[in-house]
Amino acid sequence: MNQVLGQLARRKSVRAYENIPVTPEEKRLILEAACQAPTAGNQQLYTILDITHQALKDALAVTCDNQPFIAKAPLVLIFCADCKKWYDAYRDIGLSPRAPGAGDLLLAVDDALIAAQNAVTAAESLGIGSCYIGDIMERCRDHRRLLNLPDLVFPAAMVVFGRPTRQQQDRPKPRRAPLEQLVHQNGYRTMDGEELRRLLDHNRGERPYEEWLTAFCQRKYQSDFSREMTRSVAEYLTQYKGVEEK
Repeated sequence: MNQVLGQLARRKSVRAYENIPVTPEEKRLILEAACQAPTAGNQQLYTILDITHQALKDALAVTCDNQPFIAKAPLVLIFCADCKKWYDAYRDIGLSPRAPGAGDLLLAVDDALIAAQNAVTAAESLGIGSCYIGDIMERCRDHRRLLNLPDLVFPAAMVVFGRPTRQQQDRPKPRRAPLEQLVHQNGYRTMDGEELRRLLDHNRGERPYEEWLTAFCQRKYQSDFSREMTRSVAEYLTQYKGVEEK
């Protein structure tokens, strides 16, 4: 296994950091790696917010499910799917482009997440850990106001970075599902209950499968935060008018 594959295999989410800053040079390398990511038509349909004000980090720690480690992270980046800048450029030269639609948003989200993963991989190579914060999509209206996001700019992912504590380094990485359940040949294969159990069973620990899955459903899928994220994103999607001309 080469160095890159080894780092990808070992990488895990890091939620506690040494009190050591990410240097300006390290930040530049991480951001440059993000911006070298594959992108649709070389459009780079994202904008990266570098959150440096402590008050803003403190606010995000509260709005993103009250997670104090966000406020303590040396580096906080928010990857926004940006359908605005190209649309504005088209109009700036006198074109009358169609309004961006849901497909444009999904393409921009793809670009933003690929850039984010490049940043995560680059950080790992520098000995800097990271953690994705999906809660940035929750309370989307509040976050758009907090971050001064205009229409057609969506906070797709937040990633916090820092050097992991010894406890975080020693913590085992959660097991991943087996390839045969994640990789389908030549088309999607709907899995029956027995195969779904094999897919998910490694997550249950010592608890019976049905008990663990019921609790997980209530804690994650049926939770208030999950419902709020769905409502908030659905509200945001009303900005995307589709194919009609403006």
